[in-house]
Amino acid sequence: MSTAPSTSSRLWLRAPQAIFTANDLDARGGLVIEGNRIVECLAPGQQPTAPCDVIFDARDHVVLPGLINTHHHFYQTLTRAWAPVVNQPLFPWLKTLYPVWARLTPEALALASRVALAELLLSGCTTAADHHYLFPDGMDEAIDIQVDAVDELGMRAMLSRGSMSLGEADGGLPPQHTVQKAQTILDDSERLIRRYHQRGDGARVQIALAPCSPFSVTPEIMRESAALAEHHDVRLHTHLAETLDEEAFCLKCFGMRTVDYLDSVGWLGPRTWLAHGIHFNDDEIHRLGKAGVGVCHCPCSNMRLASGICPTLELEAAGVTVGLGVDGSASGDTSNMMIEARQAMYLQRLRYGAERVTPQRALGWATRGSARLLGRDDIGQLAPGKQADLALFKLDELRFSGSHDPLAALLLCAADRADRVMVGGEWRVVDGQIVDLDLVGLITAHRRAAHQLVAG
Repeated sequence: MSTAPSTSSRLWLRAPQAIFTANDLDARGGLVIEGNRIVECLAPGQQPTAPCDVIFDARDHVVLPGLINTHHHFYQTLTRAWAPVVNQPLFPWLKTLYPVWARLTPEALALASRVALAELLLSGCTTAADHHYLFPDGMDEAIDIQVDAVDELGMRAMLSRGSMSLGEADGGLPPQHTVQKAQTILDDSERLIRRYHQRGDGARVQIALAPCSPFSVTPEIMRESAALAEHHDVRLHTHLAETLDEEAFCLKCFGMRTVDYLDSVGWLGPRTWLAHGIHFNDDEIHRLGKAGVGVCHCPCSNMRLASGICPTLELEAAGVTVGLGVDGSASGDTSNMMIEARQAMYLQRLRYGAERVTPQRALGWATRGSARLLGRDDIGQLAPGKQADLALFKLDELRFSGSHDPLAALLLCAADRADRVMVGGEWRVVDGQIVDLDLVGLITAHRRAAHQLVAG
C-alpha cells in the first residue's frame, strides 16, 4: 500500500477490533478516509456511500485518534537517567543539569529532536508540543532545527519559543550564561511566528510563546510575550504550580501565589495552557476555569520528581481543559504517550478512585483534551471532517493474551508501541517501523552525542 494516498483516493479502514473516537460516534464499521480527512464513520454493518480505492482490514487492530503530546523538551533525550540527578527533586535537579544543557549544540539538538519525535510517533503520537527555552551561544536557530525534524518525521507540532531572562545574579534559578535579553527573545519570537506559524485545519507546524517559568523569566518578558501573542493570535505556554518550591519563590519574589502572578502579567486567559498545574487551591482552580486556561498533566515526571498530583477532576469540573504531556526526557525519561496515558489513569485513580478514572477518560485526555489545549478542533477525534490522524495497535503479544476488553487492554496490559500510525492520511508507521527512517543509525549518533554532552 502506498504511504501517501492521493487527494482523490478513498481508503476504508474496515471493521476494527475496537475503536475509540473520543466522542459519541459509533464507528465500529470503520472509517472512510479521503485525502487527508476522515469523510465517514460507519456503524457496524454499514457500507461506504461510494466505492473505495483501498480497503484496509482492521479486524486485528484497536484504532485511536492520533495521540497528542502537549508538553515536552526534546533536547532532554540527551540526558535521560543521568546518575547525578536520578534522585533529586526539581530545583536541585535543574541546577545540576543547567550547566550540562548549556553545552547543547545544533547538531545535538537535531539528533535529540529526531529521537523524541520518533519515539512519540512509535507510541501512536501524531502531534507534539515542545517547550524549548534553552538558547546558549550558537543555538540561535534552535526552533528552526526542530521544524526540520518535524518535517522529516512527517508529524504535526506546536513548537513553543521558550525563554529564560532571569539569571542567578538577579534572583533567578538558571546560571547567567543561559539567559537572554528581552529584546532578543521578542525579536526571535516574532521571526518564528512570521516564518513558520500555520493556521487553519491541517496545520503541520505552529508556534507558541513560552517563557519558561516564574523562577527563570522576568515579569516584563511575561507581559511582553502575552502582548505579542495577542497581536499575532498565537498561544501561550509556561510551567506553573509544579512544586511547592515554585510557590514559595513566587511569594518571596512577587508577593503573590502562582495564579495571582499569572493574572498580574496578563496570562489568565483562553490562549494559555500550563504545564503541570499541581499546587492550586479551590479558588485558583475556579479562576483558571472561568478564564479558560488549560492544564497539561505530566504524571510520569511529577512522580519521578515527587512534585505532587495534578487535581485533574477538580480542574475539569471548574471548566479547565486537561490534556497530557510526557515532559522532558530527563524527568519523564520516555517520550511515549501510551505509557503516559496509562500512568495518568493509575495516578489519578489513587486520588479519585477506580470508578471515576476510566481508560476512556485517560485516552480522552491524550486526544480530545490535548487537542483543545493546543487550540485545535481538527485533530484529537475521529469524525467526518477531522484530519486523518490515527494510531492502530495490535493485541497479539504475550502481554495481551487472555485480555477481553480490547480498549481497556491497551492501558491495563501496557501497550506502548503502535503497529501503524497515520498523519493526515499518510502512513508514517507501518508494521511497527517508521517509514524512511534509519532508526539504528539515529540511535548510534544520538548515543554518541549524549555521551559527549555530559562528558563536557
